[in-house]
Amino acid sequence: MITLGEGRTPLLAAPRLSDRFGVELWLKWEGANPTGSFKDRGMSVAVTRAVERGITRIVCASTGNTAASCAAYAARAGIEALIVVAAGGAASSKLVQVRAVGGRIVEVDGSFSDAYRKAEELASEPGSLLVNSTNPDRIEGQMSAAAEIVEQLGSAPDVLTLPYGGGGNTKAYARGFDAAAGALPRFHPVESASRADTVASAIRIVEPIHHAEVAAAVERSGGSVLTVSDDELLHAWELLRTLEGVFSEPASAAGIAGLERGSARAGERVVCVVTGHGLKDPAAIDRLDR
Repeated sequence: MITLGEGRTPLLAAPRLSDRFGVELWLKWEGANPTGSFKDRGMSVAVTRAVERGITRIVCASTGNTAASCAAYAARAGIEALIVVAAGGAASSKLVQVRAVGGRIVEVDGSFSDAYRKAEELASEPGSLLVNSTNPDRIEGQMSAAAEIVEQLGSAPDVLTLPYGGGGNTKAYARGFDAAAGALPRFHPVESASRADTVASAIRIVEPIHHAEVAAAVERSGGSVLTVSDDELLHAWELLRTLEGVFSEPASAAGIAGLERGSARAGERVVCVVTGHGLKDPAAIDRLDR
């Protein structure tokens, strides 16, 4: 198993935010994973199986967190990592993580979709494998978070709210709750209204790859996709930091912005997935001061 100790992340009670929203709120703190984001769960499984198949180079397109995870697990496995990013589309601190462990970065002009197409092209070469969330091993690894929540709470929550970029995590949680609890909480993925240039760089994806699976999970659970402004995201980010002491990157507070929109009813048990550590994008704090 190619592992850095991912998973088994804390489920933190959030008493002050619970009082604010009139719910029982828990924070699934995925920033506690080895490279600072939830991506490590799926990357461990994907890289393990890649090595079993004789793969010598893994490739991904990324807005930053997948890049850092891909490079770290490739280094752990002793294989090459090739990271494709849209120029200016990823937080510089995440790319530092890539360079620090020996990953190679390829920049392309355009959006995440352009980077993804380039990554697909590179991954078609012999000995290479794409490890974006379209890789089923990634989804399988990320399912583990839902099982942990059921174990930590003793049951599934009433509501699950989380950031919505490409949609792979929503897809994984839906499968995970099906497997662990036999039913879904009400799903409320939260996206930015300005997907192309949102301050929340981790969800800066114009065309969600897993759009259909997200729509199906939301409909089946009786939930909804919520679209919020960058001002709402930044306000939610401030609440998470200053009321509960959890320093996430801006995108990770999307679920809190969803609660501000009324995604949960009074007294409901809510889990908000906080997907990445604040040190993934520390410059975001500096931008607030200007």
